[in-house]
Amino acid sequence: MLKNVLRFAHELLEETISPGDLAIDATCGNGNDTIVLAKLTGKQGKVLAFDIQEQAIASTKERLEASEHTNVTLIQDSHALVDHYLENDEEISAAIFNLGYLPKSDKQIITTSSSTIPAVEKLLARLKKKGLIILVVYHGHEGGKEEKTALLEYVTGLDQKKFHVLKYDFINQINDPPFVLAIEKK
Repeated sequence: MLKNVLRFAHELLEETISPGDLAIDATCGNGNDTIVLAKLTGKQGKVLAFDIQEQAIASTKERLEASEHTNVTLIQDSHALVDHYLENDEEISAAIFNLGYLPKSDKQIITTSSSTIPAVEKLLARLKKKGLIILVVYHGHEGGKEEKTALLEYVTGLDQKKFHVLKYDFINQINDPPFVLAIEKK
């Protein structure tokens, strides 16, 4: 059976992350991906969860407290500054982005290629062999097409000798359906 984009993204994370790993939620939003990462990395692992919006950090914190996960550090800052929060030798096993805007919030606050692409570049530099960066691209909003176009251009240009890049999407859906970009380090 075909998986929707979020289920597909989570299955990729399940195949990539082991207990004790470091994972990044680059856009924690309402905490859904953060919880998945916290479970997969386990008590010995670590998750850094970023968002620029106080509302997103508060919502994620509430979900983490309810689920009793203590291996997550919430960071109210741009994911483009991820390197400021990593120790010199730290490698990540996986990162996930849900691009667009925070559901049920101000639709004027959106992710943009000007922060997303630098974040991906910094994460690729820290990615373990066989590690994965997943971008769930929601592009049906104002500004979304620009980010989508810039990301596709960026990932298409990644060296095939160093990375596998996958695009997973449904081509017969209307209204700009989201899709997944997955980058695996060889």
